[in-house]
Amino acid sequence: MQPYALVVGESLIDVVTTSDGQVVERPGGSAANVAVALSRLGRPVRFATAYAAAARGRTIAEHLVASGVLPAGDPHVLARTSSAVATIGADGAASYDFDFDWRLGPVDLSTAPTFVHVCSLGAVVEPGCDDVLVLLDRLPEARITYDVNARPAITGTGPEVVARVEAVVRRAELVKASDEDLAALYPDLDPTGAAGHLLALGPSAVVVTRGGEGSTWYDADGAVSAPVQAATVIDTIGAGDTFSAAMIDALWDGADPASTLAHAARAAAITVSRPGADPPTRAELVSAR
Repeated sequence: MQPYALVVGESLIDVVTTSDGQVVERPGGSAANVAVALSRLGRPVRFATAYAAAARGRTIAEHLVASGVLPAGDPHVLARTSSAVATIGADGAASYDFDFDWRLGPVDLSTAPTFVHVCSLGAVVEPGCDDVLVLLDRLPEARITYDVNARPAITGTGPEVVARVEAVVRRAELVKASDEDLAALYPDLDPTGAAGHLLALGPSAVVVTRGGEGSTWYDADGAVSAPVQAATVIDTIGAGDTFSAAMIDALWDGADPASTLAHAARAAAITVSRPGADPPTRAELVSAR
């Protein structure tokens, strides 16, 4: 079988209230967005997730199928599909109020993945987060990437949450976190100090994103930074998830840190230029260069 990426984590429905007061329901969730974004870039993707069998779950399933994402197990392990009420401000930034449940059913590992990506709530919310760690430990040869994507409104930010985050960091090759994630988890450290702390836990690299100020890759050789790509921002839903997927895409081809960050910035710029978590296809990304 050809190499593939296994994405592990939450799927949910984004109930979006736009700046002009309209309410729209769209499929989303950090992990689901990464799976869709990576598949649209032409990478084979299997997705281990959870949602209910009712209408909202069917909406998610149809969205995943339309983007070529294959299931890695039966997702119907929840009584209701999680949701996030997202309000879009005048600047395009989204704020969230969650109704969330997470657990993980059996995952088909008859063929081992090349990459494994975990992120956000799926990595730290019980009971599913414990199953995620067990799954990662079953895949010692896989290249593991982790996007912290903290959600303090659900998880809080105390020592227990930090410990869960760091348990995943210790298993990862590449860790991504925004400056806001790091401020929530490590309020006594600046972003560079927090990145250094995470790097000392064992990953090969830590990437810090800083919104409109670009991103920085930290590893044993030092730091490499890249600017954001110019874009008209409609909303920011899915931008960080697209960035994560595009980093995996670049690493798949053996790109260096500077090229990886630039590739991810181009992909994220397309996502923020249109409503919802709507990442670009490979063709769109190539034409945007």
